[in-house]
Amino acid sequence: MLNDPVARFWDNYIEKTRSYKVPERSIRWYVIRVEAYIEYHANLRLARHSAAEVTKYLQELGRKQDMADWQFCQVVDALRILFCDLLVAQWASSFPWGDWMDAAKALPEDHASIARDVQPVPQIISADNGESSDHGTQKKEGVSAEQSFPQHFDAMKAQIRVRHYSIRTEQSYSAWLARFIAFHKLRDPLTLDQKAVSEFLEHLVVRRGVSSSTQSQALNALIFFYRHVLNQPDIDIGNFTRSRKPRRLPVVLSQGEIRDLFTGFENRTQLLMAQLLYGCGLRLMECIRLRVFDIDFAYRQIQIRNAKGNKDRVVPLPNNLVDELRNQVHRVATLNQEDMAAGYGEVYLPAALASKYPNAAKELGWQYLFPSSRLSADPRSGKIRRHHVHENGLQKQLKKSAKKAGIVKKINCHALRHSFATHLLENGYDIRTVQELLGHADVSTTMIYTHVLNRPGVTVRSPFDDLPNDKKG
Repeated sequence: MLNDPVARFWDNYIEKTRSYKVPERSIRWYVIRVEAYIEYHANLRLARHSAAEVTKYLQELGRKQDMADWQFCQVVDALRILFCDLLVAQWASSFPWGDWMDAAKALPEDHASIARDVQPVPQIISADNGESSDHGTQKKEGVSAEQSFPQHFDAMKAQIRVRHYSIRTEQSYSAWLARFIAFHKLRDPLTLDQKAVSEFLEHLVVRRGVSSSTQSQALNALIFFYRHVLNQPDIDIGNFTRSRKPRRLPVVLSQGEIRDLFTGFENRTQLLMAQLLYGCGLRLMECIRLRVFDIDFAYRQIQIRNAKGNKDRVVPLPNNLVDELRNQVHRVATLNQEDMAAGYGEVYLPAALASKYPNAAKELGWQYLFPSSRLSADPRSGKIRRHHVHENGLQKQLKKSAKKAGIVKKINCHALRHSFATHLLENGYDIRTVQELLGHADVSTTMIYTHVLNRPGVTVRSPFDDLPNDKKG
């Protein structure tokens, strides 16, 4: 029988969870999570707990493999309510609860960082000619194109990998080949002529209404397949209806908007990542995949490895981020030491590097600069490793921060890279320097930012401004 103080404690805790609109069916689990935490610290009163106890507990919990991502986040949220709302601990308001939850998501097998080293599972794609799903499936309904013609998919993946194309390209090209075969009722592409390709591309626009970039991607995938897999280098697709490509300028934030955006971040680690996107002109995944040894404090530069087009480049390390980056490296080092003490400590390396440097996976330099808060099983080997954080957390936080800062522009992580390039040009740097820092293969890609600076029409004086004041409105 619970005594009155204990009963009141749990009654108050349950009321706090309800104030956050926690579903009734989940409240029982919130209580169980807190009970487990209290039992873990049986010899220490809750009033004496600090951030250190919570951090150690979450780190230990993050090394367990029998807990799903959402369950781990539930533990973090349960403890947040306990210390922030019920106990009102002084340290709790500044504890990085959001860091723990946002960094808890494990990388799925199809994630770009690990997918190439995972044995692919054929995706079931039924025959689809653009009609309703129950029309014309015939006897091959539910049979996947990849299962029907594995030789074509294996050959195309081999050609893609020989050319060192990205895993995203491999995934998208394979998907377009599957859709193309399914569109033609799972017929062998060897029996399909160039007209069949045109029909499919036209179908995408006329029946599906896809964008110009989507149709172009499908076209590139099929031309690649016919040229490099079926050895038809002179393939001519012919005429077909093309989707019109809209001319769009990149979204660019002013420096004032950048400051306001960063002020709205609550997550310290995500703030640092966002600052690197803007301060170095990084793509999202380039930032997410940074390793400790990519940060060169001596030369104040950051090495970007295996970027788009399988190219390396160097970008300047902002002086204002040096101290925070040093702190981040220290946090990674501490975490790595604790992982190794617990029998873990390995990080993912591509298969070739893992074979060449068998001990590198535990070295500090190879650790991800922004590691996940949880260990996870590598889908390739089953080994327990600590991958980098999932990029979705930063994307969501950026939109949340923009809304909080009152920025109504439609922005995403790439807008910070656009802003980096535009602000460099505004400061007088030449287009070739900006091209090199961005890693663009062609300067014409970088030239889009000069259109932003030119601001056509903005310098024109509106005739409305010439009206006498008494006639305005």
